[in-house]
Amino acid sequence: MKAVEINKTGGPEVLEIKDRSLDKPGPDQVTIEQKAIGLNYIDTYHRSGLYPLKLPIGLGLEGAGVITEVGENVKDFKVGDKISYAGIPLGSYCSHRNYPTKNLVKVPDGIDLEVAATLMTKGFTVFYLLHKTYPVKSGETILFHAAAGGVGQIFGQWAKSLGCTIIGTVGSEEKVNIAKENGYDHVINYNKEDFAKKVLEITDGKGVPVVYDGVGKDTLDGSIECLAIRGMMVSFGNASGPLSDINVPKVIQPKGLYLVRPSMQQYLSTRKELDEASKTMFEKISSGKVKIKIFKKYKLEEVVRAHQDLEGRKILGPAVIVPN
Repeated sequence: MKAVEINKTGGPEVLEIKDRSLDKPGPDQVTIEQKAIGLNYIDTYHRSGLYPLKLPIGLGLEGAGVITEVGENVKDFKVGDKISYAGIPLGSYCSHRNYPTKNLVKVPDGIDLEVAATLMTKGFTVFYLLHKTYPVKSGETILFHAAAGGVGQIFGQWAKSLGCTIIGTVGSEEKVNIAKENGYDHVINYNKEDFAKKVLEITDGKGVPVVYDGVGKDTLDGSIECLAIRGMMVSFGNASGPLSDINVPKVIQPKGLYLVRPSMQQYLSTRKELDEASKTMFEKISSGKVKIKIFKKYKLEEVVRAHQDLEGRKILGPAVIVPN
């Protein structure tokens, strides 16, 4: 098998492809022949050291493939099952792997494995953002940053299916069109307009009840400004860098705001939660309410370029690594 590893943190150049032998699956594990691997911005945090890991380690949070062997005690999965997964242990950047069944979900017939691979982190993220962290109500106007990205495209379609009016921010005119194609009612190019001022204009000065922000430090101040009284700031990523220290009496207290920092592990820690999320997500895909268009595919040998493109903001939608 081939696998991508890092022995030190740094730029894309620290990614190495290794030939490794693969043991038999252990108890409660299966062996997966990987058909597609999801490419996510969080992978760059693991590689760079922003999110520290014990080295050496493989990278990648999600993938999809076919089970080729099952270990002891495995009851709900069998050889030949199409599956997808996301979460710990890391190491999806590989051609084959052993993986615990507790994080696996079966992929329904009719859903392509490349789509399933890119859905697991992004789709699950959208699920918990819209249904758990701040459960939106039909008729609400909400704000999402990085609307043209992989998560943003899924978010726009999903939120539209729930009856929301969605404001999205992007960084170029090309991305304005992408966001509009994915359900956003209002799209703001933050390089041309003050997004906070524009949001207040759209909402007649009331602001929005929630801001979903995966960008980080560059959007924090504006996000706080355009929140309504008792609004919620949902900070779930650091694409522009981590948040600096927040002066709670000055920033949070005046409008009685909520600031939360959710992650997927907090919402998908049990089989019941995982099944609920995957059922809801696959239903959105099967019904056509959320459509996934793979923006770009990379070979495993192109992983360095894939990370360069991620950090260069050249990936304008879901992307996958196809290992075989």
